[in-house]
Amino acid sequence: MEKIFNYINGELVAPENGQYLDNFNPSTGKVYSLIPDSDKRDINNAVKSAKKAFPIWSTTSKQERSNILMKLADNIEKHFDELVIAESKDNGKPESLAAKVDIPRAPANIRFFAGAILHDSSNLHEMDGVAINYTLRQPIGVAACISPWNLPLYLLTWKIAPALASGNTVVAKPSEITPMTAYLFSKICIESGLPKGVLNIVHGLGSKVGDPLTTHKDTPIVSFTGGTVTGKHIATVTAPMFKKLSLELGGKNPNIIFADADFDKAVSIASRAAFTNQGQICLCGSRIFIEEKIYNKFRDALIAKASKLIVGDPKDPKTNLGAVVSKDHMNKILSKIDEAKKMGGKILIGGERNLLEGELKEGYYIKPTIIEGLDYNCSINQEEIFGPVVSIIPFKTEEEVINMANSTKYGLSASIFTENVSKAHRVAAKIDSGVIWINTWLLRDLRIPFGGMKSSGLGREGGFKSLDFFTEPKNICVKI
Repeated sequence: MEKIFNYINGELVAPENGQYLDNFNPSTGKVYSLIPDSDKRDINNAVKSAKKAFPIWSTTSKQERSNILMKLADNIEKHFDELVIAESKDNGKPESLAAKVDIPRAPANIRFFAGAILHDSSNLHEMDGVAINYTLRQPIGVAACISPWNLPLYLLTWKIAPALASGNTVVAKPSEITPMTAYLFSKICIESGLPKGVLNIVHGLGSKVGDPLTTHKDTPIVSFTGGTVTGKHIATVTAPMFKKLSLELGGKNPNIIFADADFDKAVSIASRAAFTNQGQICLCGSRIFIEEKIYNKFRDALIAKASKLIVGDPKDPKTNLGAVVSKDHMNKILSKIDEAKKMGGKILIGGERNLLEGELKEGYYIKPTIIEGLDYNCSINQEEIFGPVVSIIPFKTEEEVINMANSTKYGLSASIFTENVSKAHRVAAKIDSGVIWINTWLLRDLRIPFGGMKSSGLGREGGFKSLDFFTEPKNICVKI
């Protein structure tokens, strides 16, 4: 059985303790590889390596750093098919989705930031002939980058690309649930000639790897994407250390459907926003608010749309939904559906495990699920389920739907569907979310600031916001 290794100081190495964890294929429920059960010793080795590499990498010219990263992006594309298969096998998602979204986005992330550092500019302020002030933005040191399991390679590169481009070195911790593409990426880094120690990847559990990484005295920057509970923990333990912190956390995102929306487009996008990646995207629209005038018509159309979605073998190009990421997560989702039933929620479609045959019979599949009849402020409509489960809720007025949309502790994203431009802008301004789409969903421009409000996160990444985060501004005043 294949063993995954840590990537430290430019080499693939076993964990110091020699211990490994089982890595499951969600589509079959079977162990297919082993992941390092790393601990503090491995983190110390990785941080030491990154710290040693920092003085050289940080003073390497922007053009040279850009060239190295561009080569890395090129080599990711050379391994495209291998990475697609690995991402699907590790995560459970359809290969077609990995090929369309996950893997293409990885080299795109790297190329974007490799190019951005060549087009950055410095602010200059003149003081009435007395002095000139200009601002330098300089790399900080070793960045701790922790990425989640839902978009493994996509979000790993989203963090390490701006960190490396800015001149920092990195110790990254991928999710222990989906380690394979990070491991393959390690091999691609070696193939690409990335200097030793510039990037280090340590696999393992959050308690044994994540904690010592985020609290290490030599990691002044922490970028984390994941659950809100873990984010709160990181914020708590790092606060006394005055680390620079970016947290992209959970969401309970509203999709608001007004009666004047393009009906067919709204149905199609709402379905995609609910069930893409088995609902395992922090930006998924898991609460659909529908204006009363079209509620019944929209509900029936959404059910019809969901009924045509194919839950099955991730290898099959016809599959729309693959397996959810783990057995524990499957059971959590199913328990939330049961909870919804006990609250009086009506399961309009789905609501149960999808049992397949053959080698897939023990896979973690759940049918796309639509629930109606739940109050907007009940626990099911307040807590992130992170699965193929959506709740539909009628509303009468703008004021009412804005209040319902803003009722959760989260504020990551929202989608508004209306053909009335004034209404779209008016409602968007009042929704407490960091990202708001109008008549679309998941349309991403890498230049824009990305992040959430309230319990959905802290700080913004994306474009020059990422480069700002991974650098420290230094004002220099020159007396004339």
